[in-house]
Amino acid sequence: MNHLATEHLTIAIPFFKGQAYLRLAIESVLRQSLSEWLLVICDDGPEPGTAELVASYADSRIRYLKNEKNLGMAGNWNRCLDEAGTDLVDLLHNDDELLPDYVETMLRAGREYPEAAAFFCSARIIDAKGRESFSFIDYAKSWLKPRVRGPLILQGMPAVQSLMHGNFILCPTVCYRKSRLGRERFDSQWRFVLDLEFYTRQLLKGETIVGLPEVAYAYRRHGENATEAYTESLTRFEEESQLHDQIARQARERGWSEMARIAARKKVIRLHLLFRIARDLSRMRFRHALRKWRFLRALLGEPKCCGA
Repeated sequence: MNHLATEHLTIAIPFFKGQAYLRLAIESVLRQSLSEWLLVICDDGPEPGTAELVASYADSRIRYLKNEKNLGMAGNWNRCLDEAGTDLVDLLHNDDELLPDYVETMLRAGREYPEAAAFFCSARIIDAKGRESFSFIDYAKSWLKPRVRGPLILQGMPAVQSLMHGNFILCPTVCYRKSRLGRERFDSQWRFVLDLEFYTRQLLKGETIVGLPEVAYAYRRHGENATEAYTESLTRFEEESQLHDQIARQARERGWSEMARIAARKKVIRLHLLFRIARDLSRMRFRHALRKWRFLRALLGEPKCCGA
């Protein structure tokens, strides 16, 4: 893939819905401290007027592409990667924002770690109105990240094992290097854990992922995003459990007994369920809490006390 440009970074937005947030995402790209970026929006959604919104910026670095048919999350993420004409690509979620030094941070990392397949950074958590916000989940995940001075180099079995303790990589902060990925793409069998499955697959292949200490991304937590929907429907926990089982099997096949044990325990999934149950109870959402409690009991291998 030597034809890919290396002096620029592509920001690719896999858009589905939410034009107000999309406008904020685009404007965060326009505010970058470096101008060495290209922006492509791959529209996989039902909303009319998105092409006109993008065209209103009249910037030759911005492209708009409408999918002929709905590709789904994994399919649209993959199209974003395919459409990028640069070696480095970020998949900016359309309800998030880049902080002004994101492009500068990732281009510098690309030069410093030429063999790495991907880079990720830390993020500021914001609410629906863009205000900095505290998120217990994100605070807890920050403690799962291995403590190192400077960049975190993730490689091989130890890296996958650390991710089985809990996924500390915030997906939309990741910048991918296409020349290292080759034909590797996101697996459409997953709806929620497609990112974690992708990272572990690359690491088990021998690729390197670098975690950067800089805070260069703004991740928006709000009630309408896909993460919240998949959490409430339990899809999140179902997929996380399936992926942990898959990783445990792969670890046993390689003779990595400790990693297999950690993956099979699913400790972080159980703790997250307990947190969500407690939060539901505090808000008197008893039916929601009961559904999660039943799922937790099933995860622990206990018989259900009553019908679903």
